[in-house]
Amino acid sequence: MQTTSPFETWPYPDSLDALTAAPQHHKLLFENEFVRVLDTLIPPGETTAIHTHRYPASTYILSWSDFVRFDDKGNVMLDTRTLVKKPGPGAANWVEALPPHALQNVGTQDMHVISVEQKIGRS
Repeated sequence: MQTTSPFETWPYPDSLDALTAAPQHHKLLFENEFVRVLDTLIPPGETTAIHTHRYPASTYILSWSDFVRFDDKGNVMLDTRTLVKKPGPGAANWVEALPPHALQNVGTQDMHVISVEQKIGRS
């Protein structure tokens, strides 16, 4: 039985893609039919525009700072200041696709992450 991939049913417009909606914080490093590599840099005190990440990604943290992620209605989705264990530089993580959100760097360092988004399964 064939199932529908989450990539094929993405309900958000392309205008909310991180590279389009928040280009001052997201840069494209590489893209092909399989992956998209993004460099995300959010300086202390800055907040991104509302944007999405359509694809799940493997992330690599270059520098860490506490942040708050808000949904498109302003509700807190995640406040890293409440985490018991925080990742640091050199940590790798898996992040699922993200619906519309903004991220505010509430720490004192740059939040700098390389994301390798997995495009496999896209229609």
